[in-house]
Amino acid sequence: MKKKLFFALVLSTAVFATAHAQTNFQTFYDFGRKHFTTTLEGFHTDNWGNTFFFIDYDYNNRDGNAIISPSNTYFEIARCLNFWQNSALAPLSLQVEYNGGFGMATNTPFYGAGAAFPVNSAFLFGVDYFLHSGDFKNTLNFKLLYKQFIHLHSQVPFQFTTVWGCQDLFGAPGLRFSGFLDVWCEGHNAVVLSEPQLWYSFGTEHFNLGGEVEFSYNFAGMEGFHVLPCLGMKWVF
Repeated sequence: MKKKLFFALVLSTAVFATAHAQTNFQTFYDFGRKHFTTTLEGFHTDNWGNTFFFIDYDYNNRDGNAIISPSNTYFEIARCLNFWQNSALAPLSLQVEYNGGFGMATNTPFYGAGAAFPVNSAFLFGVDYFLHSGDFKNTLNFKLLYKQFIHLHSQVPFQFTTVWGCQDLFGAPGLRFSGFLDVWCEGHNAVVLSEPQLWYSFGTEHFNLGGEVEFSYNFAGMEGFHVLPCLGMKWVF
């Protein structure tokens, strides 16, 4: 199961006039786990801040060789609050977030077969700091969040996240480099996850081809370090 936290437009407060609402749908083929994943993702601003969400589905529940239903699902929703948009503290927002999901283990290189498993609910609270270039084509967020799982103790109950976006990379119109890096603790284990993405829009902002590479350490039941490439397409509504 994938875990994403890259804000599609990566804007931290509604004060920035270039922000606009966006919903997009992504489809990936995961070459490491050997199945498809879809993501519905949304980012919306208002006078009080912004809201981000995504819903992942993995498709690997099989009857013989036929995929008959999704095998895993994962959901995140985050709200950044900023009531001081005209002050010197405008780049700093308060953030509240929820994560959770569930799945079924399948015959893959990483999991056994047949057993259902939870992705324990987690509630996060903290701060977000937003940096950007003058034209907003290059953006960077830093987040420090207190993270409390339900029925899962963390020795260090915090998560550090950085999120980036680079539009028209190397001066090429339509080429976008974006992604995130998360570091947190589950039990006594440190978990690291990063998913850099590269997209190219072919003459329209709606249709994009590209992909991502998942770099992970102790993530989703996979011990140690793994590199999992994915090829994908994205439609921006």
